[in-house]
Amino acid sequence: MRVLPKCNNEIRQRMKQSGVPQWAVAEKLGMSEFDMSRKMRHELSPEDKVEVLAIIEQIAQEGGAR
Repeated sequence: MRVLPKCNNEIRQRMKQSGVPQWAVAEKLGMSEFDMSRKMRHELSPEDKVEVLAIIEQIAQEGGAR
């Protein structure tokens, strides 16, 4: 059985390190957690990565998810 590498590792690591849950990022993007999870299955475009990383930083600076 071949194990595929996870897509968007930088984003996943940044969320984990910052303590920002995926649902909080999804909320800021105006989508459901389910949709965000599905979107993360495939590598995001460079533009989308920049947007998501900025949102993670914003949430972390605001004190995390509420």
